[in-house]
Amino acid sequence: MAEPAPRPPSLPVVLLVDDEPLLLDSIGQELQGSCRLFTAASAAEADLKLAARRYDVIVCDHMLPGEQGLDFLSRVMELMPSTKRILMTGYTSPEFLSRSMAIAGLSACLVKPVRASEIAAAVKSAISS
Repeated sequence: MAEPAPRPPSLPVVLLVDDEPLLLDSIGQELQGSCRLFTAASAAEADLKLAARRYDVIVCDHMLPGEQGLDFLSRVMELMPSTKRILMTGYTSPEFLSRSMAIAGLSACLVKPVRASEIAAAVKSAISS
């Protein structure tokens, strides 16, 4: 009897939370083929997506309608500690960035404006760690 062919490794599942459609599109193009990408425009929408499936990485903007990204990622840390978390923010204060890393157990904190390639690199780094 022949051995079954090995299953190809499954792609990591990534949730991108941002209210800027152009950014969602450019990041989606950059990550195409390297992950299964899902998007949400707010923390509330992301909560609905989290109820439906598990994600390997969540990339979230800090300034969102409703709940702020850092608060959302802090909640995710409590509920899903194995999910990697990346925050994107326009704040450049070293104190804020350092505090954010600790509060939400972030894999990375990216300062906007950020290129899609930088986000893709941070996702790949988070997945491999």
